Amino acid sequence: MNLAIDIGNTAVKWAAFEGSSMVDQGYGMPEGLLPKADRVLACASGAVANQSLPLLRSDTPLPIHLDYKTPDTLGADRVADACGAWALHRGEDCLVIDAGTCITVDFLDREGTYHGGAIMPGLQMNLRALHTFTAQLPLIELEPGRKAPVLGRSTEESIVAGTLGATLLALAGYVALYRQKCPSLRVLLTGGDAPLLAQGAEAGWEQVPLLSLVGLNGIMEMKNEK
Repeated sequence: MNLAIDIGNTAVKWAAFEGSSMVDQGYGMPEGLLPKADRVLACASGAVANQSLPLLRSDTPLPIHLDYKTPDTLGADRVADACGAWALHRGEDCLVIDAGTCITVDFLDREGTYHGGAIMPGLQMNLRALHTFTAQLPLIELEPGRKAPVLGRSTEESIVAGTLGATLLALAGYVALYRQKCPSLRVLLTGGDAPLLAQGAEAGWEQVPLLSLVGLNGIMEMKNEK
């Protein structure tokens, strides 16, 4: 059994795999499963809760090639997402949108080369910033299914338009730019805030909630493929 763990800034999620099949998953540190696993691999974008965990690092062998100027500073979660895209859609051009504390947009080509991408503030970060750094703007809570108006006719609607709406427009712009060079581009949407974006996302974007865990398992499975 392979045990993949993603330690984020706000949550810890894990999944157990038999080969390429996910057999269990959950949230929080899987202390009871750690001794039972044949292989364990974790990626950490937040604080590491268990320093003894085998972590995905810049020198970890990968099923993809990194074409990135500063691999030592590349977030392990971004690498895991790219490996997940490769595990699910090998041989296709993929754009991975991970909507977490920050939103990352990363490109993996059909040859398995990761080229980097973009980092932007996440939805919650934007909402909290508006509330924290102004005197009168309220803190808005977004729920899945909330649509972003183009024209906000109240303060709350205007905040939703300027956060959720602007984020969706920015992401659609990135997708359009990449599709100019890769018409058959596959777009994968993951991360804790993916459900907030899914309602307004373009048709054809594929939601993969546990993409990073699929990628970590793909890295562990490399030994079986050799």
